[in-house]
Amino acid sequence: MTIAVLGIDLGKNSCSLVGLDATGRVVLRRRMRREGVIAFGAKLPGCVVAMEACCGAHHMGRALAEQGHTVRLMSPEYVRPYVKAQKNDDRDAEAIAEAATRPTMRFVALKSEAQLDVQTLHRVRDQLVGERTALTNQIRSVLLERGHVVAQGRAKLTACLAALLDTDAGASLTPRMRTLMAEVRERWQELDQRIAALDAEFAEQARINEDARRLTTIPGIGALNATALVAAIGDVASFARGRDLAARLGLVPRQVTTGGKPRLVGITKRGSKYLRKTLVQGARAALPSLRQSDTHLGQWLRGLLARSHVNTAVVALAAKMARIVWALLRHGRVYEPAAVAA
Repeated sequence: MTIAVLGIDLGKNSCSLVGLDATGRVVLRRRMRREGVIAFGAKLPGCVVAMEACCGAHHMGRALAEQGHTVRLMSPEYVRPYVKAQKNDDRDAEAIAEAATRPTMRFVALKSEAQLDVQTLHRVRDQLVGERTALTNQIRSVLLERGHVVAQGRAKLTACLAALLDTDAGASLTPRMRTLMAEVRERWQELDQRIAALDAEFAEQARINEDARRLTTIPGIGALNATALVAAIGDVASFARGRDLAARLGLVPRQVTTGGKPRLVGITKRGSKYLRKTLVQGARAALPSLRQSDTHLGQWLRGLLARSHVNTAVVALAAKMARIVWALLRHGRVYEPAAVAA
């Protein structure tokens, strides 16, 4: 039995394995636990090991790569068309193995422990920000029910809470509500401290990491965006050109073509929602200053704003920033805005 491609359908406890020979014929079907997959891979000669890029795939991929196998990770949506009728774990593993043999298949780069650590920190920070937003909205609703309308902005809400809890102005609240609001304010302050600590850690990583420090020279990209992009991209050589990175982040128009008539609609919104969100927010923050600059980018923005909505220009700028990120990482340079010739 000579296995050329080994497809693995990962599960929480057990995994399904399907082996294909050089002609594509199924020569192995087996189900085993996750630790058994690594032991089984050690007994096999070097082959192509294919998996879906899901939770636990990078850990399994690193372990199998150390044994001399070629690991190929694929997006689940690219594997789905190869699943035959009567979907089950064995059919999924067979589809994974078959999809890995396609010459046009797009693969996901295997991430290191350091990359996964940075991505985990970003996910934790994003969750904390969501908790803080939900908490402040709850505070506003509780105060509104008691007749206290708070203007928008964190500073206004902080001042209102200080006036209600630290002065006699809070006599309109019941003693129990005053105690509850004090406890909620402490929780809010704790969330602020945890988020600030993560921001400081990202700033330190952007300072010591050469690639992240290079990306911070781009307008609209700070330590948060730079560290997240470096961790997600990994080896920039996996993208042939800058547009591929922008497409990976879902920042390019979606094409609806029929009868030879191309039609472009909204952006695809594929890939990481978090990376796309941070790039768009950075582009929105940098747009006012960039549109007034005497550079090629500023000239392009002024022409775009003259014929498009500002939100369209923001997303287009985010896509261009993704292309600039690819260029800087690919060629090892820093961002240098070119002035428009007089």
